[in-house]
Amino acid sequence: MSKLRLTLACGDYDRVAPLKEGRVQPEGIDLNFIPLEPEELFFRMARYQDFDAAEMSLASYIIHRAQGKKMYQAIPVFPSRMFRHSAIYVNAGAGIEKPQDLRGRRIGVPEYQMTAVVWVKGILSEFYGVPPTEVHWLTGGQEEPGRKERMPLSLPPEFRVEPIGNDRTLSEMLESGELDALIAARTPSPFLRGSCKVRRLFADPVREEQEYFRRTGIFPIMHTVVIRSDILDSAPWVALSLYKAFERARRVALQGVAGAPALRYSLAWLQHYWAEEERLLGPDAWAYGLAKNRRVVETLSRYLLEQGLIEEIVPVDELFFPTTHEEAKI
Repeated sequence: MSKLRLTLACGDYDRVAPLKEGRVQPEGIDLNFIPLEPEELFFRMARYQDFDAAEMSLASYIIHRAQGKKMYQAIPVFPSRMFRHSAIYVNAGAGIEKPQDLRGRRIGVPEYQMTAVVWVKGILSEFYGVPPTEVHWLTGGQEEPGRKERMPLSLPPEFRVEPIGNDRTLSEMLESGELDALIAARTPSPFLRGSCKVRRLFADPVREEQEYFRRTGIFPIMHTVVIRSDILDSAPWVALSLYKAFERARRVALQGVAGAPALRYSLAWLQHYWAEEERLLGPDAWAYGLAKNRRVVETLSRYLLEQGLIEEIVPVDELFFPTTHEEAKI
């Protein structure tokens, strides 16, 4: 009997490499793995449902479901997580020394609904007293002009959000001083080339991020994995099959780090860093599944509500395909 042919678009992470390479194969599925950068695959999946399954911005997916749409449904796989205190950049001449100095400022973001941006806005509001209503947000291409929100926004009037236009970039505006700050998942080009006009808000973002984790226990989730609903309507078993395959791939990848006789990745003190991360974050920081990630998803949903991106919170259980809520036990 032939397997079901599915195309999956996903970032090229170590934790999904066993799937890409075929070392892990989902039950009943002949998988065509297409590695893509997040911006392209999110845009193509959100606008056109180009793939059978794809990595997807968690914020965009929650907005999609909160709007009553169901073109695709998620499984509780979270291939991308990242602390984001390091994602805040400021113009060195803007007089911004602490987070509270961001009130009333012009801050650029590639997309207002971007998951990394939602996390930073939420953290600034909850822990530093900078509500999103007290900032003038400007959206657009970070390095290339013309970027637009992948999903249309309909925000309450107290949120001031406007595009920069199709002939400018956020990075050049930050360096020139037309923006006071920039929140971005990608490191802006002026910072990368060592411009004296752009610096990070936090001089030691790692310390801030570690303190945030000690206070909250949250390792922020950036992305989930979605499957087109027409596929799940005809073959609902695909959800659990893919979930189990992602979980096996994650475990295989992580086993290749701790105690390996040779360095698989280009970090001289990889095992030292791995042990330190496990000490700080615990032994299962990259866990998949609903039970271990409920609080993180609930926090992101609350931030989306507070930022005017959704009108009501969708219960976490309703966000993920029912068959993936729990696994069979022996």
